[in-house]
Amino acid sequence: MDLMEFQAKELFAKHGVATTLGKTVETADAARAAAEEFGGVTVVKAQVKAGGRGKAGGVKIAKTADEAFEHASNILGMEIKGLTVNRVLVTPATPPVEEYYFSFLLDRSNRSHLCIASVEGGVEIEEVAKTNPDAVKKIPINALEGVTPEKAAAIVDEAKFPAELRDQAIEMVQKLWKVYVEEDATLVEVNPLARLEGDKLEALDGKVSLDDNASEVRHPEHEQFEIREEADALESKAKDKGLNYVKLDGQVGIIGNGAGLVMSTLDVVAYAGEAHGGVKPANFLDIGGGANAQVMADGLDVILGDEQVKSVFVNVFGGITACDEVANGIKGALEILGDKESTPLVVRLDGNNVEKGRAILDELNHPLVTQVDTMDGAADKAAELAHAAGA
Repeated sequence: MDLMEFQAKELFAKHGVATTLGKTVETADAARAAAEEFGGVTVVKAQVKAGGRGKAGGVKIAKTADEAFEHASNILGMEIKGLTVNRVLVTPATPPVEEYYFSFLLDRSNRSHLCIASVEGGVEIEEVAKTNPDAVKKIPINALEGVTPEKAAAIVDEAKFPAELRDQAIEMVQKLWKVYVEEDATLVEVNPLARLEGDKLEALDGKVSLDDNASEVRHPEHEQFEIREEADALESKAKDKGLNYVKLDGQVGIIGNGAGLVMSTLDVVAYAGEAHGGVKPANFLDIGGGANAQVMADGLDVILGDEQVKSVFVNVFGGITACDEVANGIKGALEILGDKESTPLVVRLDGNNVEKGRAILDELNHPLVTQVDTMDGAADKAAELAHAAGA
């Protein structure tokens, strides 16, 4: 789950990271009231889960409460990278003397944690990384040792934070690591980490991504960060049904058991689609090991709720859940969905009890179901059917 700036700052404050919370409002009148409360110059910032808000016109300085009203009026309702702005954050303006960049993240490629820091960073960190990569320090973090005071000091020294800020920076690094670990985050980013007048370090902006798997078990309080009315309707529906679903911009719906198999299926469908009008995968949906009739019906119900889907590829390797159970699940799902459904299904079964599973679908002889023995062949057939249906 990716958090908006105001939510990330709430977590920062919870763990003692120096930041200014401000007020998050949904109307221009409320923005004016917040600016009047703060007095002086304020900043009005669009709250969406996207970068580049400033360049898109979503961050404005207001010298008066009336200007805050005007800026909020213009920002609310605008689109930034396809996301509609429904709220703005109003904070007292704190002009930075210098801007730095700092983050902790999960480095999946190296199976470790990583710190990225730069005293030449700030909002232009991407450009700094291109033009002066030596200024962007990448420091691996040992998961067993974490960020001790000694490690925090080493990070601060390697990144070359100014000497007069060293003690503050060491303390902030440790607190940001605390956010990262105790909240089960996969990313904690401060951009910019600002040096203010009086040599004070403050997180002027924040970005946090939380591990949904940990949130469900260890952090039920993280549910407060989910704004249901702004979430994708199909993804919310899938979550309610306990399905791991991500919507993509394609035409072939995909159901598989196991994240690795589903990812591979995305690749083969994308490749096969090149020969059929550029057809692409429409989603990622992992039903895990419990592919009974209701789970399969729930999966199909979610996928077929996407009007872009023209065919569905069910790709299952029988293991703990055998292929005959999966086949019965497909049979039951089609019975549950009934005559209302007309989208073709391509099914590829392999693994435990594959012959029994194929026999069940052969006997079913459903007009919407096509069985194909190989993964590549099934992907090609699903792409062909989607293209023929007008994808």
